[in-house]
Amino acid sequence: MAMLCHLLAIFTGFVGPLIIWLIKKDSSPFVDDQGKEALNFQIVCLIAAVICIPLVPIFCIGILLGVAVQIFRIVFSIIGTVNANKGIPYRYPWTWRMIK
Repeated sequence: MAMLCHLLAIFTGFVGPLIIWLIKKDSSPFVDDQGKEALNFQIVCLIAAVICIPLVPIFCIGILLGVAVQIFRIVFSIIGTVNANKGIPYRYPWTWRMIK
């Protein structure tokens, strides 16, 4: 289930990890930890994407930054998926951990 938190984040953003975390957080400490980690990272990526929107008219910087955010989101989610599948706790870089 922890692996699924990271994997679903690629396709559903923060919604997939949120649903799995809410359902399984009490049954497994590992799923609780990794669900919060995936959820926090996806929320930070959403905030970064929203910040990119007003930057679009400024020399298309917003588009380039938005693409970069999505690439980082997908790559780090895949790394998190692989680590969670191995049972290794994964910590996303540059993440503000709002849900503790």
